[in-house]
Amino acid sequence: MHPLQEKVLPLDKTYRRLESLFPKPYDKNETLPYTKTRLILLCGAEYEAIWFSHRFHRCCDNQEIRRTLSGIRRGEMMQQKILSMLKPKSESQLETTISYEQLAVDLTAELAMREKDEYVKAALDFALLEDFDHLYRYADLLESDMGIRAENLVGGYTEIMPGRPTVAHPRHPYDDVKFPADKEKATLESKLAVCIITAAEQQTMNYYMNLAAFYPTQRGRELFTEIGMIEEQHVTQYGGLGIPNMTFLEQLVMHEYSECYLYYSAIHEEKDERLKALFADFYEIERTHFALAVDMLKKYEKKEPECVLGKNFNYPKPLALRSHVDYVRDVLKTVNLTANRESYAEVCALKPNHDFFRYQKAVVGTGKNAPSHRVIEEYIAEKGKDYRFMLKEHPIPALSSRKEDNFTLARTCENPKEATNKKESQKES
Repeated sequence: MHPLQEKVLPLDKTYRRLESLFPKPYDKNETLPYTKTRLILLCGAEYEAIWFSHRFHRCCDNQEIRRTLSGIRRGEMMQQKILSMLKPKSESQLETTISYEQLAVDLTAELAMREKDEYVKAALDFALLEDFDHLYRYADLLESDMGIRAENLVGGYTEIMPGRPTVAHPRHPYDDVKFPADKEKATLESKLAVCIITAAEQQTMNYYMNLAAFYPTQRGRELFTEIGMIEEQHVTQYGGLGIPNMTFLEQLVMHEYSECYLYYSAIHEEKDERLKALFADFYEIERTHFALAVDMLKKYEKKEPECVLGKNFNYPKPLALRSHVDYVRDVLKTVNLTANRESYAEVCALKPNHDFFRYQKAVVGTGKNAPSHRVIEEYIAEKGKDYRFMLKEHPIPALSSRKEDNFTLARTCENPKEATNKKESQKES
């Protein structure tokens, strides 16, 4: 099945009355974690579609195309507003952030497990461990500031414990630039994965960019700012995996197909019947948008959608948001990796004058003053140990201590476990 196999709606029939833009919000205490994360993902896809359309509009001198783009964009904006308004006002910024990071962890793991292109998979696995650590830092802030345990918000589906320490994430901008995909060789599944994860990470980046200054405490403001910088790095990495030599119309077809696929998946995976009906409604609208994009590709570039999506562009199996505890634990074995231009390398394999170390020294310093480190250290000082939700012992010994935050792993060649033992021996003597 693909978006062109059924009759589509006229564009004018896809618009909504103003009052319909304010649906009844979900109950934050009753709604399933993956329903919340699904709404964030779909909202991010709409946001990406809107801003891509604006960029296209500004670079196009064909008024017919610009008018069609404006017509599609208005509908995308209505959908985005409805999705965003489903969040209840009683759900705090930080509670929503936990859902953002749960989405980042489990969506990335799902895409990585499905990915056949080893280069794309390596990028997904690499950033996965960073989003995993972000979840841990925010969870400790949430428990400290509001007394809310994030394990209840994630439903016990996603573990909360250190990943690659956030202080190790800042790296030279050049090291986030990856090789783009080949237009002819990339599979539809890989194209979709890159399109989806880029939109999701961009949504997170924008959320942190705009809301960092609104957090009520200084340490929260600082943590959102620090992690927001890392999300920009992720957007650079994932965006660079896309296909750069596609025309704007070809990209439009890809964007609209991606949205169709996400709503198609949401219909299959959602348990809330009210939201499932909404997703079905939005799926019909996206099929209209896709058909218009295909019509313009045929009319103005004399191309068929197969040039973008391949000969058979039936949907892959629905994209599921689900628990990936064992997969994440397995990927944690690569925690000592950092980016090395278009590839990845163990930190200890880098030369002493590598850009990574120079950038870390200039931006992070020792790491002791990084907000992500101080949030954990302050929590430990107050509670005696950090906040975690683990189903079993942490698989990385250097990250197993709950009484001291590791801020040297994946940044230096010092063995954190030996350094900790050395400190404890000195204290005893």
